Amino acid sequence: MPVRPDTIRRHRRPSAVVCLAALSALVMLLSACGAGGEAAKTADGKTILRYQGWSGKVAFHELAADLGYYDKIQLEWVGDTTSGPQDIQSAATGEIEFGSAFNGAVVKLNAAGAPITSVLSSYGADANEYTGYYVLENSPIRSARDLIGKKIGMNTLGAHHEFLTREWLAQQGLAPDEIKSVQLVVVPPVNTEQALREGQIDVATLSSIQRESALDRGGIRPLFTDRDLFGAFSYGTYVMRDDFIAANPEAVRDFVQGTARAIRWTQIHPREEVVARFLDIIQKRGRTESAEPVKYWRSSGIPVPGAVIAERELQIWIDWLVRNGELDEGKLTARDLYTNEYNPYANGTYPADGGPDGQALAGEK
Repeated sequence: MPVRPDTIRRHRRPSAVVCLAALSALVMLLSACGAGGEAAKTADGKTILRYQGWSGKVAFHELAADLGYYDKIQLEWVGDTTSGPQDIQSAATGEIEFGSAFNGAVVKLNAAGAPITSVLSSYGADANEYTGYYVLENSPIRSARDLIGKKIGMNTLGAHHEFLTREWLAQQGLAPDEIKSVQLVVVPPVNTEQALREGQIDVATLSSIQRESALDRGGIRPLFTDRDLFGAFSYGTYVMRDDFIAANPEAVRDFVQGTARAIRWTQIHPREEVVARFLDIIQKRGRTESAEPVKYWRSSGIPVPGAVIAERELQIWIDWLVRNGELDEGKLTARDLYTNEYNPYANGTYPADGGPDGQALAGEK
């Protein structure tokens, strides 16, 4: 069945000034409508942390809750998100207590005046997990220069896929005007492979189940991957509002320690065991969703124990925005946008390479 034209949306990119101004207005408007540091409590005194999920996926914080790693908080799912930028905007405006997104989007939201801080890495690229930018096997596209005037399909703009695409094109020597000629079009992930095979786009951005199932069918090859740009690298973070952190430090500490330990749990356990646990969680939560994506899970994607944030993982996107004229130099510095204070793998509670309970490990899988 062909992909309907209305599933592929070509976008004219608005100026960064317009985007940041609009986002600033949104943040101020919604913050005035009741966002604050106050947190609801359960009958037994636990702090309730609202969050948005992803259909067919188990987030690290959901795993942490299932493993019993939280003592002072209780998670409350309020529905699914549509994208990382939407998730952290909801956190910034107080609709939820935490969200996760690509660090470039986190930097942009900070630049727009949102009072948020990154507290833990949430995803990245490692030896087994990455995002690939694929062309057909017989495509004449072999280099960045071959992409001038061509179409790249991705799930959303203003996030990981756009930033990485534009960064790769720049690293490959394309001039700003040449980069602008590359058309970025929004295609739902479930339609991206089909759109590529039918010639509606020239490059398909694929990760996780879409990448693995497309590779199984064959006939495609990677033009580049996000791992090619920076190697093993954490690309996203969990963020919380500054006033929530100030008012609820013990709840924040509990959330970070438990989630960091859950990430470490996935890093040291066999893939089959992690997938089995994820499948069990999906079955128990009863959200009427397909568990198929979980079966394609490869790894945490986070290359360091316990998801400790490295300064360069935010600074690189600050520098990128400055270089592209989207942020004034000196307005932001990475060390002001994140904290590892609450992470047991960074604050001395556990050895930096310890296990989920702080235990020394004889060797990692």
